[in-house]
Amino acid sequence: MSLKKAFVFTGAALATLATSSLAFAQAAAEEAGKVGGTAFDAKGFAALGAGIAIAAAALGGTTAQGRATAAALEGIARNPGAAPRIQTPMILGLALIESLVLLGFVIAFLLQGYAKL
Repeated sequence: MSLKKAFVFTGAALATLATSSLAFAQAAAEEAGKVGGTAFDAKGFAALGAGIAIAAAALGGTTAQGRATAAALEGIARNPGAAPRIQTPMILGLALIESLVLLGFVIAFLLQGYAKL
């Protein structure tokens, strides 16, 4: 099994486990009659979503920037004369990737602000 398949399988298993535990917690809260006063309300999920958004933005952005830089450096190593034609689009691509990461941070901070209300 390749590392990528193992990573996807592990992520899917963890997501399944996390989702099922939330369902069981909701059922127990409904039986107790305390649905409105539990920790599993919209503000708690907004805070959880903010944490996931920051983690996903950082992980995705660094992975994409690493791959883009590696591909550009490999192209420059194979053809040093093409360095100026490769470097400019690479820097532009890195800036666009970074803007998506910053957008993820903004969304996370907005969700975190909603969780504090």
